[in-house]
Amino acid sequence: MSEGPVGRVPPGIRWLEPGHRVRNRATGGCPGPAGTGAGGQTGPVTITLHAPASPAAPELVLRPWRAEDADALVDVYRDPVLRQWTTVPVSSHAEARRWLADVREGWDSGHRCTFAVLEPLPDGDRLVANVVVKRLAPGREHAEVGYWTAAAARGRGIAPRALEAVTRWAFDRFAAAGLTRLDLLHQVDNPASCRVAEKTGYRFQEVLPARPPFPRDGHRHARWAGSPA
Repeated sequence: MSEGPVGRVPPGIRWLEPGHRVRNRATGGCPGPAGTGAGGQTGPVTITLHAPASPAAPELVLRPWRAEDADALVDVYRDPVLRQWTTVPVSSHAEARRWLADVREGWDSGHRCTFAVLEPLPDGDRLVANVVVKRLAPGREHAEVGYWTAAAARGRGIAPRALEAVTRWAFDRFAAAGLTRLDLLHQVDNPASCRVAEKTGYRFQEVLPARPPFPRDGHRHARWAGSPA
């Protein structure tokens, strides 16, 4: 679990666009929400995570994305701040369907587990964030987490609570597959992500050099299994 010197990308760490494929050759990946999973596992699988309420927001519900989330996804991606930090834009329903299909493939293949984060309201659930565990593979000791928060949900502690829920789930779900470390990467000009990382126990490790499609250097934060938030 070497942290590596500042400025050098540690083994296995790369800047990756959403949609990067990792072939999973054995069991141990995400259970597929549609009843399939890594290694050809079948059967109904339902995953629902909960993040406790805070003084600023009610309990959050996290579950795999669904086809009917397309409208909410397009609405969220109208935010210019979100578009600044993502490399795969969602500007239409066709792009939303492709995005959701890629998410579904990640669950089915076992290499990428992506959760929609919902805030229950009297008139229905509202999409407030997205959290993903990616670059999973059986026997691999480290993977990566990422997230984004909808514009209307920022500043209410939603990202740290959602990330904490997925972090705990991932370390528990993939312990037998060898997962011991999760990395969180962000560009140096995104201090909000630094704050979220620190709040959830992802300690700063090093600076990563810029590389396409990201124009600036990045920070790598890490959290190990069993570490407190």
